[in-house]
Amino acid sequence: MGWLTKSKLKTIVFHILFWIGVWFFFFYFFSYNSDDKVYITWFSSCLLPVTMVVTYFLVYFLIPKYLLTKKYFLFGLYSFYTLVFSSYIIVLVLYGCLIFLLSFNINVMPPMSKNFLFILLLVFIVSGVVSFVTLLNHNFRAVSKNKELQNKILETQLQLKEQELHYLKMQIHPHFLFNTLNTIYGFALKQSLQTPDIILKLSNLLDYILYQVNKPRVSLKEEVLHIQEYIELEKIRFKDSLKVDFVSDEIDEATEVAPMMLIPFVENAFKHGNLIDGFLQIKVEVRIEEKQLYFSIGNTYLDQEEEERKGGIGLKNIRKRLDLNYKDRYKLGSEIKNNWYFATLIIDELTISIK
Repeated sequence: MGWLTKSKLKTIVFHILFWIGVWFFFFYFFSYNSDDKVYITWFSSCLLPVTMVVTYFLVYFLIPKYLLTKKYFLFGLYSFYTLVFSSYIIVLVLYGCLIFLLSFNINVMPPMSKNFLFILLLVFIVSGVVSFVTLLNHNFRAVSKNKELQNKILETQLQLKEQELHYLKMQIHPHFLFNTLNTIYGFALKQSLQTPDIILKLSNLLDYILYQVNKPRVSLKEEVLHIQEYIELEKIRFKDSLKVDFVSDEIDEATEVAPMMLIPFVENAFKHGNLIDGFLQIKVEVRIEEKQLYFSIGNTYLDQEEEERKGGIGLKNIRKRLDLNYKDRYKLGSEIKNNWYFATLIIDELTISIK
């Protein structure tokens, strides 16, 4: 029995016990108004193989090959052939038992075993119940398999989204660092006394990037503070040629946003902004209204820079991150007006942390 697995052994034992139960089922019905136990025993025993063949033929051939594959005409046709064949075999069993056990004395034949339609009905009741249970089991396994497959697909999609989000976050680092290190490099060449102060501010921003960017959410207040710190760095670089108008509501520390979500807008404003009449002007506005974030940033702008702006890393990056973090919950728009370029972001249903 080494070739039998535990599961197969259980299945065989179950089938044996089931058919023993069916035999007693036949014996019980054919014993009605009859004391001829020998005949009933032999008749039930001869009828059992016919029932087994019909049942297994339905369950292991007709149903999987034709019914489950939606070949309904062939299923109906072969089911009819099965009915005819089983009827013929039942008739042979009837006459065989009548001849060999009762010597063709039909008067002593148990009354329930005389009714051909009743016998046929019993056989197909057993086959029908088994077939019905088989179909239920098949549907249950199919539903379970589909649900498991859906869970795997969702899990894979989630992992892919997490990997894409992580990649987009990491893409911010070189872009941000490239802009800031250029500033430090320029001041270092001039041996400016402001270089240590710039390095200190950069250190604070790097601390934010390295330790906060991997979190799913950070305090919006902290994000705004780092925007202000970034602007202070740019003020050092631009000196007297920069004018910044920064307006922000008082922000609750419990209000959260995806990390590094707003800073790329500020980076792009400085990167693509143009000096007009000797000044680069930046306008930033941050408002919170009933869990809705309104963020707007504008910079002085010349038309010939339009193609460069469209190809910028930052805004492409931020749109992808918005889709991953706030799909169907944000509006991102831009407008060019009177040598100003404005970008506006509205996010609905901001996360409020519970501490």
